[in-house]
Amino acid sequence: MRLFIHTSLSETNRIALRQHVGDTHTLLFRNELSADEQQPAFQQSDALLGNPSAEWFANAPNLKFWQLDSAGFDKYSNLTLSIPVCNMGDFFAWPCAETIVGGIMALYRRLDELAVLQRQKQWIGVPLRHTMSLLHRQNVVILGAGSIGLAVRTILNGFECRVQLLARTDPAAELHTTDELMAVLPQTDLVINCLPGSADRFITADMLQTMKSGSVFANVGRGNTVDELALIDALQRGHLGGAVLDVTATEPLPQTSPLWAMSNVILTQHTAGGQRNEDEGKMVQFVRNLRKFEQGQILENQISLNRGY
Repeated sequence: MRLFIHTSLSETNRIALRQHVGDTHTLLFRNELSADEQQPAFQQSDALLGNPSAEWFANAPNLKFWQLDSAGFDKYSNLTLSIPVCNMGDFFAWPCAETIVGGIMALYRRLDELAVLQRQKQWIGVPLRHTMSLLHRQNVVILGAGSIGLAVRTILNGFECRVQLLARTDPAAELHTTDELMAVLPQTDLVINCLPGSADRFITADMLQTMKSGSVFANVGRGNTVDELALIDALQRGHLGGAVLDVTATEPLPQTSPLWAMSNVILTQHTAGGQRNEDEGKMVQFVRNLRKFEQGQILENQISLNRGY
């Protein structure tokens, strides 16, 4: 089989992948090819690791198996393919959960401001103490009961937070409809969005306005799920106490966005899923699923591009 590796792997991981697949497969690495050579190499390949442009799939006559290197796949929602497609499942769940909870704690405990003061060699100390909030025993709503939302809930349980999950069909969730969500928002201290991109503009201006005054909004889902202009307005008016945003509607965030200058906003720049062994994990998942595919076994994390899950 010819394997096209669109994911940019280090030389160490490329060597390791060659060892994993052996001499029975031909490996074509995007970062070893010129720009003009990449798409033709893809067109000749039987299996794919990575997330190339959706336009490439208009001419992929030999492709039999595709392993995404991400959990999300919003940009491929209009593709119709007759081959098995798999994502990374819950690989990014714990990094995302730790990042968003860490950002919330930084906002509550003013750690971002303290880091700036440290670089400026300014000792403020006592006046900041009276401006800090606690995550402990907060009322929290998590939007989405996927792997990230469940990991976030597990962390928050350690803080004795009163957590409610929103998910349309998951019987383990406490909330299932928009009406149920709207009913609890006025008593909620913290809303954490973990929704996929298929929930386009789910979080509306009305929803943000219904949130408790001074509450915090956090987003580790997708930027397009939020009415960003309404979010900015709610922050500027002081209705919301702050926001922790790993994702935004446009990425990179435009220089003109007011979010950059807001002292009550922490931007983590879509890094939430990152970890030191990220590329190694992608490689291992690809090899594991490739072997299952070749042996006719059930694949891990197979998804439907059109359904969004």
